Amino acid sequence: MPAAMNAPRPNAWIDDITAYVPGKASAPDGKPLIKLSSNENPFGPPPSAVEAMRAAEATAHRYPEGSSARLRAAIAQRYDLDPKRVLCGAGSDELLQLIATAFLAPGDECLIPQYAFSVYPIAARRVGAVPVEAPSRDYGADVDALLAAVTPKTRVLMIANPNNPTGTLLKRAEALRLHAGLRPDILLVLDGAYAEYLDPETDDYEDGLALSRVAPNVVTTRTFSKIHGLGGARVGWCHGAARVIEALNKIRGPFNVTSAAQAGAEAALADVDFQRRSYDHNRRWLRWLEGELAGLCNHGIRVIPSAANFVMLSFPEDGPVTAEAAYKALMADGYITRWLVPQGMTRELRVSVGTEDETRGVAAALRRFAEAAAG
Repeated sequence: MPAAMNAPRPNAWIDDITAYVPGKASAPDGKPLIKLSSNENPFGPPPSAVEAMRAAEATAHRYPEGSSARLRAAIAQRYDLDPKRVLCGAGSDELLQLIATAFLAPGDECLIPQYAFSVYPIAARRVGAVPVEAPSRDYGADVDALLAAVTPKTRVLMIANPNNPTGTLLKRAEALRLHAGLRPDILLVLDGAYAEYLDPETDDYEDGLALSRVAPNVVTTRTFSKIHGLGGARVGWCHGAARVIEALNKIRGPFNVTSAAQAGAEAALADVDFQRRSYDHNRRWLRWLEGELAGLCNHGIRVIPSAANFVMLSFPEDGPVTAEAAYKALMADGYITRWLVPQGMTRELRVSVGTEDETRGVAAALRRFAEAAAG
């Protein structure tokens, strides 16, 4: 008998998982590049958060406060929530995995829109559930398609709003219609990683918090990785019904958020000036970048309108001006963007909003590429 037959074997459904591929930070030869591939805050972390994390390192020999009590209380005060219904995790990624573990079983279905965040199918397959993709409409979630894809096996629906990697926005009325059309035993997960880049009062946006306050089958997730500039600290949080949060609490790691991360996140949450500066910068340069790149439409490059902190571009399938050619040309010019092949999107390129110089520079590099390639 072959030795491999006697070796430990993972569950069969693990083989179906395609591992998450993060945005790259350097060229294949190791050359550092201007990183516009992971939708990070171009200003870096708030100085107040850095100071708080450094101070917390003095007690690194002690275990963290297991429930992130101070951070949960600060989040609850900021958003007018019950702290008992807030749960913190090692990034919102961990919370999505916990949700799948708690509410999906082998053979269950997790419904997601086409062009969804790639962690969703991983979270579903990790527990033996089946991710089911509903067709999107022009890169955005299609509520009718999602509701039509519901079956008796559907247990969870995961959707990011704004969506990553497309940047599209599901308007408030459509988000409410989606929830209203679901069976009450289906958990709706509203991933708001980019929520802080919108104004719920003026952007016709449902951030999920209002729904999760009153609906027993809604949980909304947030992250400190984007507007708060703490991607490396790995801090996220979610809010939902008491029964949902109780279930997630039972299976999370007992010390899943480090002391330094908790302190940094609490300081970042209090730094409203930093958040406003980041919001204003993104509003200005996202619109500028969209407008600048819209001029490349004569080369077949299409800008997908974004509500996040990045722009997704759609390229011709073949010819001299393709996503692959643009990705390589930008890398040669010193910029690393996100060619979305790992998500099955060979014609699409995602470009994060950087500093003013970075944003102007990548736009100019894309224009040079398109004009040179088209002859």
